[in-house]
Amino acid sequence: MDMVHVRAVSPPELTDEVVALLTGDPCVLNLVLLPGSARHPDGDALECDVLAGGANEVLRGLRELELDTRGSVVVEPVDLAFLGRAAQDGARRLGPRAHAPVWEEVEARIRAQTAFAPSFYLYLVVAGLIGAVGIVTNSQILIVGAMVVGPEYGAIVGVALGLDRGDRAAVRRGLTALTGGFLAAIAATFLFALLIRGFGLESPAYRAGLRPVSHLIGTPDFFSVVVACLAGVVGIVSLTEARTSALLGVFISVTTIPAAADVSVSAAFESWDKARGSFFQLLLNVVVLIAVGTATLRFQRAVWRRIGRRRGARAGG
Repeated sequence: MDMVHVRAVSPPELTDEVVALLTGDPCVLNLVLLPGSARHPDGDALECDVLAGGANEVLRGLRELELDTRGSVVVEPVDLAFLGRAAQDGARRLGPRAHAPVWEEVEARIRAQTAFAPSFYLYLVVAGLIGAVGIVTNSQILIVGAMVVGPEYGAIVGVALGLDRGDRAAVRRGLTALTGGFLAAIAATFLFALLIRGFGLESPAYRAGLRPVSHLIGTPDFFSVVVACLAGVVGIVSLTEARTSALLGVFISVTTIPAAADVSVSAAFESWDKARGSFFQLLLNVVVLIAVGTATLRFQRAVWRRIGRRRGARAGG
């Protein structure tokens, strides 16, 4: 049974309202109150476990009491718990909502990927260089490796979340990081590709014009859109359900880093048609992933809201 652990610090004048909110919710278990024991911020310490399906309502109630600004709230997942009848009663009340995502946790997980430290740009550059080696040696394994190394999907879902929440600053941050990161990767990879060409280090097949990897990357078509759409859906769903294995599959299926690398390599070898095609492939994937990611977030929220309203109507009846 999925649940989260909530640790909070409440100002004494607010504690009674917080305790009333928590004790009145059947999804709240193991409530502990330690008056006056918290420091930085000072106040009353509270801890409780909340069934994941009811966590959205509980956290919303705490925010409405302004506990997040007047005190503090920390939420963490519970990996293992042995629960009794109280938890079973709460799960029965939740019904299908027992499997609802904890949206605060989902958004925190996405925002954690949008801290664009210098390593974000370093990873993009390194991924581009690996992709360039894969292109000039016609190695699909290296292309997959470049896809896994690239951190760009975190910025893409950050933009999608910003659009979903109407957060223009988050959208600007994400788009700026994507633009700067890909420009840095393309520039570094272009210089690397010039070095490869200058010393004749490319594979004989690539030199002879046999470039199946480059052709696949630089020729966007209907299937490119289909794969980007499916990857966008699976990526968001895997983030909401914290399924890292599915998210890794998204990294491998999205042609962003390979397209950026092929722009540079094709330009260095003066294959302008392939460079243009790869640039369009890159742009297409980024735009589709953002659009589909935003739509999937909104759709999931709408579905779970509808399930919650239907469940509430049945309980009221």
